[in-house]
Amino acid sequence: MPFVSTGHGPAPDDESGAGPRSSQPNISVAATDLAKTRRQLTDAGGANRLDAAGLRQVLVDLHEFWLTSKGAELGIKPGSGMAIVAVGGLGRGELLPHSDLDLILLHEDLSPERVSEVADGLWYPLWDANIPLDHSVRTVPQALQVAGDDITAALGLLEARHIAGDEDLSSLLIGGVRQQWRTDIRNRFPAVVDHARDRWRRSGDIAHRAEPDLKNGRGGLRDVQLLGALAIAQLTDGMANLRPDSPNAGPQVAYQRLLDIRTELHRIAGRAREQVRAQDADEIGAALGIGDRFDLARVISDAARTIGYSTDVGLRTAGNALPRRGLAKLRRSPIRRPLDEGVVEHNGEIVLARNAIPSKDPGLILRVASSSARTGLPISASTLSRLADYAPELREPWPSEALSDLLVLLGSGPHMVAPIEALDRTGLWGRLLPEWGAVRDLPPRDAIHTWTVDRHLVETAVYAGSMTTRVSRPDLLLLGALIHDLGKGRGADHSMVGAELAVQVGNRIGLWPEDVAILSEMVRHHLLLPTIATRRDLDDPATAEEVVETLRHKRVLLELLAALAEADSRATGPGVWGDWKASLISDLVRRATRLLDGDELVAPEPLTEEMIEVAESGDFGVRLSPADGVHTYSVIMVAPDRPGLLSKMAGVLALNGLRSHSANVAHHRGRAVNRFIVVPAFGEPPEAGLLRQQLIAAVEGKVKVLDRLDKREKDSPVPTIGTVTSSPGASTSGKPPDDPEAVAANAVPALFAVAPPRVLWAEAPAAGEVLMELRTDDRLGLLSRVSDVMEQAGARVRWAKVATLGSTVVDTFCLVLAEDTPAARESLAEKIVAVCPVPRPRTDDEDDGTGPASFGGTGRSGVPIS
Repeated sequence: MPFVSTGHGPAPDDESGAGPRSSQPNISVAATDLAKTRRQLTDAGGANRLDAAGLRQVLVDLHEFWLTSKGAELGIKPGSGMAIVAVGGLGRGELLPHSDLDLILLHEDLSPERVSEVADGLWYPLWDANIPLDHSVRTVPQALQVAGDDITAALGLLEARHIAGDEDLSSLLIGGVRQQWRTDIRNRFPAVVDHARDRWRRSGDIAHRAEPDLKNGRGGLRDVQLLGALAIAQLTDGMANLRPDSPNAGPQVAYQRLLDIRTELHRIAGRAREQVRAQDADEIGAALGIGDRFDLARVISDAARTIGYSTDVGLRTAGNALPRRGLAKLRRSPIRRPLDEGVVEHNGEIVLARNAIPSKDPGLILRVASSSARTGLPISASTLSRLADYAPELREPWPSEALSDLLVLLGSGPHMVAPIEALDRTGLWGRLLPEWGAVRDLPPRDAIHTWTVDRHLVETAVYAGSMTTRVSRPDLLLLGALIHDLGKGRGADHSMVGAELAVQVGNRIGLWPEDVAILSEMVRHHLLLPTIATRRDLDDPATAEEVVETLRHKRVLLELLAALAEADSRATGPGVWGDWKASLISDLVRRATRLLDGDELVAPEPLTEEMIEVAESGDFGVRLSPADGVHTYSVIMVAPDRPGLLSKMAGVLALNGLRSHSANVAHHRGRAVNRFIVVPAFGEPPEAGLLRQQLIAAVEGKVKVLDRLDKREKDSPVPTIGTVTSSPGASTSGKPPDDPEAVAANAVPALFAVAPPRVLWAEAPAAGEVLMELRTDDRLGLLSRVSDVMEQAGARVRWAKVATLGSTVVDTFCLVLAEDTPAARESLAEKIVAVCPVPRPRTDDEDDGTGPASFGGTGRSGVPIS
């Protein structure tokens, strides 16, 4: 490790005080025995071969003995005013076979002649023996000054350890460096973060590199040393505590594994090397008893991701622990902003509400994760630890709220990566999906794959998130993307094994049996379209017929597989998805669609006896009752039918914090009878009587619902997705913010929609009616806003079926248009899209999945509905 000032060999007038080599007296060369022993230990094989940890310890003892003996010979003794201090590997007590000796000759302002004599006697034997050496000669004030000016030097000196000589002098340096570090950390912390990020940019992410840099990469050994430095500054406890049943058990175990691998890498390479090369991987794996190069890659990925997660937590914790500066000192303690039932934001992190009881709330894990994805805020390490210790497993099948929260998480695009990684590193993700263990950190067998299998699945879901409005079943698209390769790593055809696992997963999370069947077929046939499109003659009618027969004439399955093929390809690696492949698959889908029957038209749901009973009880009525799920309620609302009524009903629900998951809009004897399935944002729903009063006030014009929704959305401390930009300095990728105080000082950051809104048209069975389907990401009061747009345009809603699948809305309206022309439809669609959340602008290096290969503007069949 570099420190203070360094050198690898003698030079005229170097800082040690030594003159040219030819002018030096005859110096002992006993260090040649040290070098010989080093070689013997490194080359030893068979029964005499030391394991990695044993080799490091023997090397430490060997060099300490030589330095102590040589120091005594040169007069470096207690009370001499001189000391030998080690940093780097020797300082940490973990010297590797070909690591440099990082040494400081510390002196108490002795005469230059005396210092030069001792330095020559110490450095030259090591150089003559070809032992790599980084050396420095300093007084304590000189060393402190350099440590104060140079982050690298400071981080090195924080690991300093006394070897020989005047221990009080070494203690003065070690204690002084640590005190200086603690005193200056508030001002130096931004530079510390920048220093780490620069290193990560240069060396990359260890978990996803073909030849990872174990020392300097993200998730590597330097990161653990960084956490140690933050602990010395009293900003963190060192490394985040992970449960024993979490992947890799904890960062300390991960650190030891990487250190053992690096030790064997030195031994096998015969020199200092930090990158694990493919040609050495099998030998390293065999030496450590890990297995072949694929097994080694899995261990490295697992360890690096554990360390990377701990580093994120450590930097975030350190940033929050810093004393406030400027006007921030005058602010009161950060407030707790509610995000979901039992979930709040505090000091820029997702934490549990004070009244949350994890042991009695199995769905809390997914609400925490979905809140993190929706806001872009990281989950507090203490919250994860508490959930891991006390949250019970979800009963099977999952309640509908838990499935909805999972879909919200998966529909958040790239913002899902950080919370899923946090859950996975703390053992919670595997608790939700036990099948995940087989693919966790599983290296790909094909070089075109960028990610490990588990990360590839997450990345596929990220890309699928931008395609949810292309399909009629966005929920199945997201779930299929997440589990399509779940069968890998099990020694059989992963598509066939995965299809069986999909049934297992689908039943557990509470899908309907017909949806479980579609999910299983998605996984079984996820390679069907790319394989046939790129290997068969598309002009041959038998090709499209084979696809249709294989999918058993299921139009929705063809639509889902088309989107999944693109998401899977984009998540595989650069160049896997391109115009050529996109055009072939699009052509195949188009040909197969022509062979399918027409779309099955959506029909209104019949009125239930309860809806009729409420409708006949009076002009205005509201009945609220529990539905399936702990936090789910059914709300039946009745009022005399008139234009604008649906907007007002939906708006009243939204103003009371009731999120509509589905709705059935119907009529009975001159009254609108609408049934909503809702979930309260927090706590219990309001009384039915209060909702009835507000509905009457809205209908009579005493309450302007849309104006109140706009104000609520604008003033809300938790902005809705797609409505406002993120706060300055807020983190949206799990990384620490540039200004640790910015997140606490501002509102919770909002994210934009992931998929673009789409409006699709189809003819209704009855003359004069038309079907309009809206697919978009959700927004506060969206149904109220969309209904108002339609009613303002003179369109009458005959009936409607509304469904919110995670964060994606799929609403079907049967309309009677004031003027049914292509221009009128286009105008209405534009007005509806204007009130929907839209994806944020993409940067040049981002891929939103809607390029020339997209199936944009298509209906359930993959072609325009009208």
